[in-house]
Amino acid sequence: MASPRIIGGIVAVAVIAGAIAAFAVAWRPAISAVDPPAPQSFDSALVKRGRDLAAIGNCNDCHTVRGGKDFAGGLPVPTPFGIIYSSNITPDPETGIGRWPEAAFRRAMQSGVNRDGQHLYPTFPYDHFTHVTDEDDRALYAYLMTRRPVRASAHENDLAFPFNQRIAVAGWKVLFLRHGTYQPDPAQSAEWNRGAYLVEGLAHCGACHTPRNALGAEKTQASFAGGDVDNWHAYAINGQSSAPVPWDAEALFRYLRQGWHPDHGVARGPMAEVVSNLSEVPESDVRAIATYMASVFGAPTLERKRRGDEVLARASSGSPLPANGGATSGAQIYAAACAGCHATDRAPPFGGINLALSTALTGPDARNAANIVLSGIRPTAGERSPIMPGFADSMSDGQIAAVLDYLRTRLSNAPPWTNTADIVRDIRRIQTVLLQRDQP
Repeated sequence: MASPRIIGGIVAVAVIAGAIAAFAVAWRPAISAVDPPAPQSFDSALVKRGRDLAAIGNCNDCHTVRGGKDFAGGLPVPTPFGIIYSSNITPDPETGIGRWPEAAFRRAMQSGVNRDGQHLYPTFPYDHFTHVTDEDDRALYAYLMTRRPVRASAHENDLAFPFNQRIAVAGWKVLFLRHGTYQPDPAQSAEWNRGAYLVEGLAHCGACHTPRNALGAEKTQASFAGGDVDNWHAYAINGQSSAPVPWDAEALFRYLRQGWHPDHGVARGPMAEVVSNLSEVPESDVRAIATYMASVFGAPTLERKRRGDEVLARASSGSPLPANGGATSGAQIYAAACAGCHATDRAPPFGGINLALSTALTGPDARNAANIVLSGIRPTAGERSPIMPGFADSMSDGQIAAVLDYLRTRLSNAPPWTNTADIVRDIRRIQTVLLQRDQP
């Protein structure tokens, strides 16, 4: 039998070896600071390309608080582990990335490590950005370094132990981060490969549209099967889509470019921010994204196409729900508050989508529909875009739940929602908190 001294020695060696291994996994060296580069030192064409890439990556919406300075950070990102605040990515030398050399920026994009060597939380989706080429990172760096510097110190994250320890992020990366730029598929077209590169990389579509596991990583086996973001449901954008009418490449392009499609409705919630940015990037990139995503959706089955054609036929012949559609409270509310826009053939902005086409009513729960009814749809400045008033001040939670349950039952083949009133109440509470937070 081994002596206690020998056993103790073995345990000590194992502990030391484990500590060394953990240090090797977690430690990253700092990268020396530089003097902020002069904006005029960057090629104007490179800066313009970086602007388009930043729009595709939706950088402004994650790194800008409502009413705040562009890219100055401070946006609270709720996660199951607490609140994480986005960082200042303006070229301010003290509170932003002004003293970051390009190598530090590239490391943050590809490995999720900042200039000081700290691991970044994966709310910054470097698990997607690692697929971006060095050339595109260079263009993004040029664009950000030519923005107006904003002095804005970082907010302290509100995370419980052990998630407030960045060494835990190093362990997360060992489990879930896979490095490497996108490799084109030679069997596909150049447009398809461009779309795949953008979707899987900088556009990071799966970050919202893929469910996550208990540690907050995407479930890669359920890619694009739907996820949760900012109290909205990001719909499945693969063969599991619940859209009443199947998507195709042309519909996806129009929706992503204009934020609206007559057979699918208007982009709302976080998706509205995405399409707002995509409206300003090269059309060829949006078409490439649409081409790739159409292949992810896949061709509809004959039965799926038949059901979609039936919905389109009913919609084109008029609303399936007449203004005097029934005696239930939901039907009466629909007749009084909804039918005037949704049961007519008026064009936008005052004519609403035929609700038989609404994915919000066929989704897994009532969150998206409740968000829309409570807050409405704001028009896009300078465009003839859809508009809808919010009913937060004129309807009770019970009334909104009644009309949503009525519409779900009448227009969807999916099972009835069972907790609509609770969802409406929760969404109202969240919207109230966000409104108060955004007040000057």
